[in-house]
Amino acid sequence: MNTAFHVGDAVESVRANRALACGALGINPDDVVAGKQVHGDRVEVVSLSDKGRGARLFEDALTDVDALVTAERGVPLSSYYADCVPIFLLDPVKKVVALAHAGWKGTVAKIGLKTVKKMVKVFGTKPADCLAGVGPSIGPCCYEVSGQVVGLFKKSFSNGEELAEFLHPGKWRLNLWKANYHTLLEAGLPENNIAVASVCTSCRSDLFFSYRAEGGITGRMASFIMLKQVKG
Repeated sequence: MNTAFHVGDAVESVRANRALACGALGINPDDVVAGKQVHGDRVEVVSLSDKGRGARLFEDALTDVDALVTAERGVPLSSYYADCVPIFLLDPVKKVVALAHAGWKGTVAKIGLKTVKKMVKVFGTKPADCLAGVGPSIGPCCYEVSGQVVGLFKKSFSNGEELAEFLHPGKWRLNLWKANYHTLLEAGLPENNIAVASVCTSCRSDLFFSYRAEGGITGRMASFIMLKQVKG
């Protein structure tokens, strides 16, 4: 069920799919906030006035943003994937949520760390209070990259040698799960506060969209996170 406007499906079909997904979660699909993802590391704080940005049209989404943060209740954050890593963040003390889209470029730029830093700067979050989830995404079993990409990870991560498995000259398998896990540790989250799904979207292309497994022609899954409204 494709939930992204930018892959060529009819707009009305995408809206209908989003409505089904949001309905299952108790979210108003017209309230959803989305960014125009560019595999970058820009983190945007979402205010109440942003509610609905990108909900019905791709053109209305927040420009060039791969991570969203909010402390507003009833404002659902969303991002879209087909192998990239969804990172969910919750500060249950300050009541802040965030959602980051981490492909290899966002991962090597440590978008997870930058998202936590934004929460700290704007809302006074203490990283030790945060809970994080690393969702289904392409695993180290399937994600083949060039030596050039691995070189960037070795420069960015002190444990870069542990993040890639050599296959043959020019080809490595990269572990985005471990890289993002270590990024969240670097941000100050305790080990026990980080959950990694360890489900590969390429292996399980029967359940998930996978850009790699499907040759680049595929839909996008959605991730959502929202602070619920307080009743009463």
